[in-house]
Amino acid sequence: MPADRFSTATRLKALGEQAAARVYRARRPRRSRLTGRAALLALVTCSLVVALAWPIKQYVSQRSDIAAQRRKAEHAARMLNELRDQKARWQDPAYVKQQARRQLHYVMPGETGYIVQDGSGDAPAKRTPRAARRPWYETLWAGAHEPGRTHEPGRR
Repeated sequence: MPADRFSTATRLKALGEQAAARVYRARRPRRSRLTGRAALLALVTCSLVVALAWPIKQYVSQRSDIAAQRRKAEHAARMLNELRDQKARWQDPAYVKQQARRQLHYVMPGETGYIVQDGSGDAPAKRTPRAARRPWYETLWAGAHEPGRTHEPGRR
């Protein structure tokens, strides 16, 4: 009876192997995912991308150039308007007199012109005599050595 005991296990194993063989035979063999049509589609897509890359780059570049030229034209139009306004102002004799008085310090006949030098104006400040007595290299060294401080001549 020991042979009967293993016969069921042996039969089950044989039945399992037969069932597995039927299942594997029933499956269709796997086809490759890359078929001829898929390869052709990929080739056409890649060629379209390559063929259209340069024109699209040129299109984008030209659009940015057009935008830059438009900005330049708008700036030139603004400058033209400002210059026209300035020209119109210079046509007015009162404006010319005002500018002559302000920039050239002209005075009308009979007037006395004064220039006040209190340091509040936009005239350049006079150099101090002490700075004129010092050699240039001492001034340079003092400014480089201790910024913000000036040294008197003879002191180190």
